[in-house]
Amino acid sequence: MHGLGNDYIYIYEEDINKEKRNDEFYSKIAIKLSDRHFGIGADGIILIKESDKADFFMQIYNADGSKGEMCGNGIRCVGKYVYERGLTNKNKLAIDTLAGIKYLDLLVDDNNKVNEVIVDMGEPMLHNGSPVSLNCEHTLKVDDEEYQVMDISMGNPHTIIYVPEITDYLVLEVGPKIENNSFYPNRTNVEFVKVIDDSTLEMRVWERGSGETMACGTGACAVATSYMLKHPEVKEIQVKLRGGTLNIKWNSDKHILMRGEATKVFDGEIEDSIIK
Repeated sequence: MHGLGNDYIYIYEEDINKEKRNDEFYSKIAIKLSDRHFGIGADGIILIKESDKADFFMQIYNADGSKGEMCGNGIRCVGKYVYERGLTNKNKLAIDTLAGIKYLDLLVDDNNKVNEVIVDMGEPMLHNGSPVSLNCEHTLKVDDEEYQVMDISMGNPHTIIYVPEITDYLVLEVGPKIENNSFYPNRTNVEFVKVIDDSTLEMRVWERGSGETMACGTGACAVATSYMLKHPEVKEIQVKLRGGTLNIKWNSDKHILMRGEATKVFDGEIEDSIIK
């Protein structure tokens, strides 16, 4: 499945043999299955687990086998998965993640299909967990260049850079250097942003553990937050990504609402020989 081209392999944990349900196995198969030549091809895998605190638990493993706290595009697809597979009949869901519980409103069509999902992404914060503010802006040096960046967390860390034009050099060369900069001990996601107008931003993302992806939901929320911090009169923004557009709204309760698509591509079974 994918959300605006940000594609993951979705696995219901109850379909996996109990003796294999551990981090080492999941990390291993994330690396193997995410390979776009020798595997299925994806930005990672997302496990859907049972939860005693919410309707379901979502666990992300990036393409390099590392864990992710939260994925905005992924959680929309989780909602579509559990509803269309009959694991729930509710169109309002609570999904637990490593970044806390997120709340989904599934938009179900006349054919009982979920094509769009609205996600309450919670309140944006600074990387250290403090309330978000313009204090998230600072200068970061990469090689011999200085970049003005903003650090915002949506449960996972984002580093945002506004530029006149978004280039391959910035995304593919500067992006990984910032991801692994010593300033970020747990690494960071990197967004390069161009302002189109007061209600439209363009963005490309270098994702921690996956490289450049077609879209990043938490990144779009962080980017929208960064713009609305500087322009408090703006409460709703369209963020244009390589895979499509997300609508981001900053609610009166300080929570960020994200609305976007969720798309199923195919399903199947994985041969044991592939994941040994």
